[in-house]
Amino acid sequence: MKKRIAVLGSTGSIGTQALDVIRENPDNFEVEVLTAHNNIQLLIKQAKEFKPNAVVIANKSKYKELSEALSDSDIKIYAGNDAISQIVEMSTVDIVLTAMVGYSGLLPTINAIKSGKNIALANKETLVVAGEIIQKLAIHHKVSIYPVDSEHSAIFQCLVGEEQNVIEKIYLTASGGPFRGKDIDFLKNATKNNALKHPNWEMGAKITIDSATMLNKGFEAIEARWLFGLNPDQIEIVVHPQSIVHSAVQFQDGSIKAQMGLPDMKLPILYALGFPMRLKTNFPRFSFWDYPELSFEKPDLKNFKNLAIAYEAMDKCGNMPCILNAANEIAVEAFLEDKIGFCEMTDIIEQSIENITYIKHPDLGDLINTDKETREFSKSIIN
Repeated sequence: MKKRIAVLGSTGSIGTQALDVIRENPDNFEVEVLTAHNNIQLLIKQAKEFKPNAVVIANKSKYKELSEALSDSDIKIYAGNDAISQIVEMSTVDIVLTAMVGYSGLLPTINAIKSGKNIALANKETLVVAGEIIQKLAIHHKVSIYPVDSEHSAIFQCLVGEEQNVIEKIYLTASGGPFRGKDIDFLKNATKNNALKHPNWEMGAKITIDSATMLNKGFEAIEARWLFGLNPDQIEIVVHPQSIVHSAVQFQDGSIKAQMGLPDMKLPILYALGFPMRLKTNFPRFSFWDYPELSFEKPDLKNFKNLAIAYEAMDKCGNMPCILNAANEIAVEAFLEDKIGFCEMTDIIEQSIENITYIKHPDLGDLINTDKETREFSKSIIN
């Protein structure tokens, strides 16, 4: 039977690539729900092609335009963030791909889990902000979470069949981003255009900036902690400029399993949607002869302080990762709008961590309040 997919964030980088995967596998998948934040023209185009049961636009001001554009179809039209959280409860949805950007993916993911939907998780911020809550909910509702990030997909693939074996350590690989090897003097003058030129991956603007600051890798470490039930000292970051080894697992006997391949997000998307099957593809194949040398380096925690801050937040836990995420989202937005410099993003994060009240055992309400308070404080610094 075909898996019916709800694609949350269908107009973003992961969302559009997921639709490519679905388009290429019509016998295995069909689109049940599409949602977008603001890109209504692309959402309309996607809806006309895939003919989902329902579409949701988060920006309520675009509801009329969306309704008129799809008036000749049977597609149900909704608007608003609450509608996105509710649409995942539809009985006709088999799996929810959460590809929304940032904190906005948290509540829809929680609702989907409570409704018993398996999750293909491309929204790492969900686990960064509320990893313990999400983990407990998934266990309680007997829901599987299939990671879509290439690194976590690699770990997940390495662990298939290893359920009885003890993980000693995992290695999360990082390309190093566009500023690998640069010192603080360079970073102080780094421009938005420089930061958006990732050497290996095609990603959205926000995650590309996070990659440039190395905070994305810190977020991935926090995500891995909750996905795989690890302690912080079991997670090691390794800079691997070629992005061929996507990550690796070391077991208690010393053996290491790694997953390799060309840097293409369609492969982990397909694996998450198709699991446990590996579906045949026509994707380009990796050749050892094209990559005669693979190199590995230690991350530069001195010049890329955000990665060190993320590890501190992971160690302290509580609402600290929530503060880190909220401050970073505001800082990245300001950087992309040319309001602050590259290194000022770190300054905003550090000031937020120092000033927002730390809560050791937050509930969901505490996290929602922490997110709101942190955003307001971060904006006050910028303004």
